[in-house]
Amino acid sequence: MSLTLADLRPADAWQPYEPSAQQPFTRRLAAHLYRRAGMAANSPELDAAVRLGPEAAVKQLLSPGEVAKQFDQEMHGFAQVTLAANNPELLSGWWLHRMRHTPAPLVEKMTFFWHGHFATSAAKVREPELMLQQNELFRRHSLSDFGGLVRGIARDPAMLLYLDSATNRKVHPNENFAREVMELFCLGLGHYTERDIQELARCFTGWEIQHGTFKFNQFQHDYGSKTVLAKSGKFDGDEGLAVILDQPAAAEFICGKLLRFFVADDEVFTPEWISPLATKFRESNLSVAPVLEMIFTSRLFYSEVAIGRKIRSPIELGVGVLRALDGTTNMVQLANRLRELGQMPLYPPNVKGWDGGRAWINSSTLLGRANLMRSLAESSETRFGGQSLDQLLDKQGIQSAEAAVDHLVELLVAVPLSAEVRAQLVATLDQRGASRPQRLRQTLHVLGSLPEFQLA
Repeated sequence: MSLTLADLRPADAWQPYEPSAQQPFTRRLAAHLYRRAGMAANSPELDAAVRLGPEAAVKQLLSPGEVAKQFDQEMHGFAQVTLAANNPELLSGWWLHRMRHTPAPLVEKMTFFWHGHFATSAAKVREPELMLQQNELFRRHSLSDFGGLVRGIARDPAMLLYLDSATNRKVHPNENFAREVMELFCLGLGHYTERDIQELARCFTGWEIQHGTFKFNQFQHDYGSKTVLAKSGKFDGDEGLAVILDQPAAAEFICGKLLRFFVADDEVFTPEWISPLATKFRESNLSVAPVLEMIFTSRLFYSEVAIGRKIRSPIELGVGVLRALDGTTNMVQLANRLRELGQMPLYPPNVKGWDGGRAWINSSTLLGRANLMRSLAESSETRFGGQSLDQLLDKQGIQSAEAAVDHLVELLVAVPLSAEVRAQLVATLDQRGASRPQRLRQTLHVLGSLPEFQLA
């Protein structure tokens, strides 16, 4: 039987994981860290993480340094070129390129998290520049002040257009954004009333979007007293948000989402599990980085409760394979393949974002995920370290079928394979009548069809 939360005590599970002779920090555990705190890592990155140890590796993920700043500048310039085509689907390819090449994988993973949390779709907004502005807002606040991010999203043109809140008049306050702030963004169901929504909506009157830019129209603002969550005053939008963020439920709600996103899909994290994180969150003035550090350095994170207990989203799968194998490909084509699997960047299905977890897996998507692996391997535009996968493995001194399978499994699979499944992969790679590059492509396709491959 596998370990569950019922077998653990929060007081022990939230203690720092300390490698020992009995429980060393291995490449497998480093790969687990990078699959969760990024999309994946290649072989040299895993070796570097093992040398650093879990605590120092996590600190490096939280503070990527000057290289990341230079990369930001390059990606901003690349984005401006992409915007010239006025096609948001090209911007999806740009973001996948950024996810693949970023030297700050945790920053990008949190940008991805916030995109699902504050879900906004280019299918409705239709203005790539506004979607880029929102994407950069998420990245700036990815690891820092959640309050600043909420205040920023409240003024974000893409968000307000998506929620039909571009014009908010005092005679007819628009309740859409106020409702989502409480239900989806900050508190969750059960922590507010319809009256609270109506009063919060009054706080945002006069907030408008004009020519793609946020404007405050003082003539349309309701300056009267409002009562939000039992607090009264002549609140404006920021003051109304401050009331929301001051609720104990806000820290618990966000920390619960972070737990499910980074630790396990199906576990039910009760208040006793969330409370230590929420306390850390409040003590840090709603800064995200300390919470993530607590998660990624915990005994819980390196236990059976976490390892292999999440289902990889299509984006995590596609980008993860490329990062692990030093791969590059046509990212616009990849974005369209991911659309077929239900997850194209910048195109969430609704304001709740993607459901995730088991929703990613059915008979159709399993076939599609395996075919994604095949298409990546067979595309004439895919390179692995600037060459073929066969040449990359040769360069790393990996010759035999057994060594190649073990190498691919270590990089790409979160849980151990049975001896029978490993033997099947070795036989696929060792079969006669086909070239080694052809056999490697077939092996990746078989690997992509395995249930174990879908886990992170």
